[in-house]
Amino acid sequence: MDSDSPRTIPVVSTFASPFDNPPPHPPSSVNGANSSNRKPISLWPGMYHSPVTNALWEARSQIFERLLDPPKDAPPQSELLTKAPSQSRISILYNFSTDYILREQYRDPWNEVRIGKLLEDLDALAGTISVKHCSDDDSTTRPLLLVTASVDKIVLNKPISVDIDLKIVGSVIWVGRSSIEIQLEVIQSTKEDTDSSDSVALAANFIFVARDSKTGKAAPVNRLSPQTDHEKFLFEEAEARNNLRKRKQGGDRRESENGEVNRLNALLAEGRVFCDMPALADRDSILLRDSRLENSLICQPQQRNIHGRIFGGFLMHRAFELAFSTAYAFAGLVPCFLEVDHVDFLKPVDVGDFLRFKSCVLYTQLENPDQPLINIEVVAHVTRPEIRSSEVSNTFYFTFTVRPEAKATKNGFKIRNVVPGTEEEARRILERMDAETVRSIKRTSI
Repeated sequence: MDSDSPRTIPVVSTFASPFDNPPPHPPSSVNGANSSNRKPISLWPGMYHSPVTNALWEARSQIFERLLDPPKDAPPQSELLTKAPSQSRISILYNFSTDYILREQYRDPWNEVRIGKLLEDLDALAGTISVKHCSDDDSTTRPLLLVTASVDKIVLNKPISVDIDLKIVGSVIWVGRSSIEIQLEVIQSTKEDTDSSDSVALAANFIFVARDSKTGKAAPVNRLSPQTDHEKFLFEEAEARNNLRKRKQGGDRRESENGEVNRLNALLAEGRVFCDMPALADRDSILLRDSRLENSLICQPQQRNIHGRIFGGFLMHRAFELAFSTAYAFAGLVPCFLEVDHVDFLKPVDVGDFLRFKSCVLYTQLENPDQPLINIEVVAHVTRPEIRSSEVSNTFYFTFTVRPEAKATKNGFKIRNVVPGTEEEARRILERMDAETVRSIKRTSI
């Protein structure tokens, strides 16, 4: 693709069975097989996630087919290519205004787009873009294994209506030796928007890492050559973020032990009253453990990606739904999503895994009575009862407030302060507060 304009993929509703009237495929030959032997797109893993996944995988069918059925003993890519950001740029169009069924698939009870479903779509699009950038267009080489490593903070700038057409535009903005950063923008224009920046409802940066599909080791990826001033600016910003991540991994910690102890004791003071003298506890506070919710599931084949692992977007979707429910039960009013903090994908999740999501209100910020903040932690555990094992796969941090229209209907509304009951809970709260402070400083300095 030579033009800077992104390739636009229209999204259509998925009302009919994917087994009915499968779309025709152009003649092709993959691994010596003709088109009649090609696996129908509708039978590939992951085809039950969302209409976006369906559209993306249909558009990239030939590349994905090679990922599913790579040639045996195929060699790795011999020479790295240099690509421009425009070559990986893809646009997804949701025709909400004209497609009733598609609109209903994304509608939440408040006539807005379901954020959890949108997070799933963002991960699917980022994955497709990373595959597009890393492809060498050579069917004789073995494809790379690309996995979601992390997601940078995602901030909702304005509500996303389900009645107005929506577009997601994404492209690669930076590459390292074996890592790729993809920037995605969710765009929805209304009459009130005065310029193009007002149309960006949500922005997200996904980081993927490449692994050799045979050895599992880190593999080099195609180079990136920014062409425009804006692309060069985005590349430099991403380079700075990558350097900050490396410095953070070096373990730079400056806080004194005495200061840490004092902060822990201050947080634990009210919690000790709840535990030891509950009748005297502050009625405007609540113990962290009393805000917990949990759900669990067995990971099914329909939830896997093209590599056979559980789709990262599915995990984000389920974590968001539990976080929303936790904030709803805590506040007593309908929550309003604001942002999801940086997410690291620590451990892959496989089909058949027993997955447990545990949530709690970690802390609240009540300085602004017009927009009280509810910070939710959701931890995903991969549990294996056979060997009595439980490991953390992901930890998600979501921030909500309450909808103004909901707050106006409830006289005397007040959000409670959350206090820790144990030293471990107090440390988790301090770590999150410090991480948010550091990220705010870094964002302003970049």
